Amino acid sequence: MCGIFAYLNYLTPKTRKEILTLLVGGLKRLEYRGYDSAGVALDSADSQEILIVRNQGKVVALEEKIFNSTDLDFDQSTESHVGIAHTRWATHGVPSEVNSHPQRSDIDQGFVVVHNGIVTNYKEVKTLLQQRGYVFESETDTEVIAKLVHHLWTQHPTYSFRELVEQVIQQLEGAFALCFKSKYFPGECVATRRGSPLLVGIKTKTRLITDHVPILYGKGDHRPYGRATEVPLISRADTSTEFQSMVAKEVEYFFASDASAVIEHTNRVIYIEDDDVAAVKDGTLNIHRLRRCMDDPHAREITTLKVEIQQIMKGNYEYFMQKEIFEQPESVVNTMRGRLNFQNNTVTLGGITDYIPDIKRCRRLMLIGCGTSYHSAVATRQLLEELTELPVMVELASDFLDRHTPVFRDDVCFFISQSGETADTLMALRYCKGRGALIVGITNTVGSSICRESHCGVHINAGPEIGVASTKAYTSQFISLVMFALVMSEDRLSLRQRRKDIIEGLKNLDNQIREVLKLDNKVKDLAKSLYEFKSLLIMARGYNFATCMEGALKVKELTYMHSEGIMAGELKHGPLALVDDSMPIIMIVMRDPVYAKCMNALQQVTARDGKPIVICEDGDTETKSLAARALEVPKTVDCLQGILTVIPMQLLSFHIAVLRGCNVDCPRNLAKSVTVE
Repeated sequence: MCGIFAYLNYLTPKTRKEILTLLVGGLKRLEYRGYDSAGVALDSADSQEILIVRNQGKVVALEEKIFNSTDLDFDQSTESHVGIAHTRWATHGVPSEVNSHPQRSDIDQGFVVVHNGIVTNYKEVKTLLQQRGYVFESETDTEVIAKLVHHLWTQHPTYSFRELVEQVIQQLEGAFALCFKSKYFPGECVATRRGSPLLVGIKTKTRLITDHVPILYGKGDHRPYGRATEVPLISRADTSTEFQSMVAKEVEYFFASDASAVIEHTNRVIYIEDDDVAAVKDGTLNIHRLRRCMDDPHAREITTLKVEIQQIMKGNYEYFMQKEIFEQPESVVNTMRGRLNFQNNTVTLGGITDYIPDIKRCRRLMLIGCGTSYHSAVATRQLLEELTELPVMVELASDFLDRHTPVFRDDVCFFISQSGETADTLMALRYCKGRGALIVGITNTVGSSICRESHCGVHINAGPEIGVASTKAYTSQFISLVMFALVMSEDRLSLRQRRKDIIEGLKNLDNQIREVLKLDNKVKDLAKSLYEFKSLLIMARGYNFATCMEGALKVKELTYMHSEGIMAGELKHGPLALVDDSMPIIMIVMRDPVYAKCMNALQQVTARDGKPIVICEDGDTETKSLAARALEVPKTVDCLQGILTVIPMQLLSFHIAVLRGCNVDCPRNLAKSVTVE
């Protein structure tokens, strides 16, 4: 949710047009996160004032407003400049220009800030500032941050920009990522985070002599506005040597919520940790923390991203989601690459290898996630129970926390999240970690919060996923959990044949997915017969029940049509009342251990004048004979069939959304990375 992008050039001449193009381009890369307004802040022609341009609506509307402006000298060049930009997803206050970011401290715009997340104590801070004479113009929680930093500056005019921000974040509660700019500190940018993702990209013409930026710690008294004292962990001489690496004669910095916004400029990034304060002054990047914890490192590592710019482009596809659906033959192979040896039928998950003995001794496995990630856990629960012979709980992260679920030291908790930043999942992780459980992260984003805070984990390697509705991440999460089950059962002689069958199924999976994708035109024709309906029921049981829930979720989030995934075994306990000749019904019927039971449900539907659309195996004439229409998918081992049956549902939701004129990649009211509760 929301997106931060900031650009700082030091001794690197840029025209105002180039700077604005960079800022707007960064926002466009963050559009997939979900937003309803956007804005930028940059210096005026004489660098004495800050100009703010904001607009409700899409980034393209902001772009038109900026470049149609007569107040900006686009050809003016500057060697050093800071610009900050933001896409806002409304939480406090309706979408509007005045509620858009950047938010300002006063009418003179002395300080401006962009903010992702929610400040939970903003009302108390706002009341305090109103008593000090501050007048608020927006409904946002963000405005209190801008005014608080201004208030502290008036009280302590000798403080540095970085010290002011350090004092501000000590007064804030909640989750946030912040980026500040000030006319009183020209050429400086300060950024910090707590619970919301933030990284800084570094671009220089010469190679840096170190891949680490040292952390400086402050030691302050505990008064509300106590000033921090800089206490380096290494000698001053060493510090200056290290810092010289970050003071190249020409340097550019990019602060962003996501690596996709900086990859076209640089692949060298530092992931900011909670309560880090990253400050750039005179081209030098410093990272400070107020207090040192026992396990804090001495430096932040500069990471080289492996993402290619082509991976975040649409290519020949009209929509990112469409591209990502058709990337699944490659993405599932990438998930298995280097892990599955098809010659000797072995599986190696390097990220958890050292912890396998501990996991085998655990009391139970707990799989925790939200939305699509939760469905991937449901899809693999049955196999995990079969191959591990351990109790497996599958939990929605939000409900897990609401219930204060008992967690024990001998539990193993899996946290599943595409972005690795999902707020509910991350809070559940910290809850379990605090109770001594072993934490395993299943994520698609290197350097994410869940990735960093887990004891061990599996990176699903699905590649960047831009579309808000997750597709290839679901199938890669599915396969990652299947591989974990295979690792856990590798020493079980009684399961040798079962494991061999599953591995053989994984070996052929990419080609079978390609066969399913050939159904695209048939699915498109099916969508034409369904898109005008207001509701859709999807039914199955066993290994394909998760496909029902995931398919229904895709239909809901993309098409805004009501859809429900129903366990076929529950049909006669209520849902059968919905069945008639006008209710669209999709049923997934595979020749697996519950085939006879699914056929009973199918016959119950047809007996009530239902006209079911069936997803079945190739050549299954018996099932097709009871269907109004059928989509046939290749046969694979039962526990992997859900990967092949979910793809027609992904395609169907996509085509219905296009026919209904919906925004496929950015559905209304939704965000890709849900970083607030």
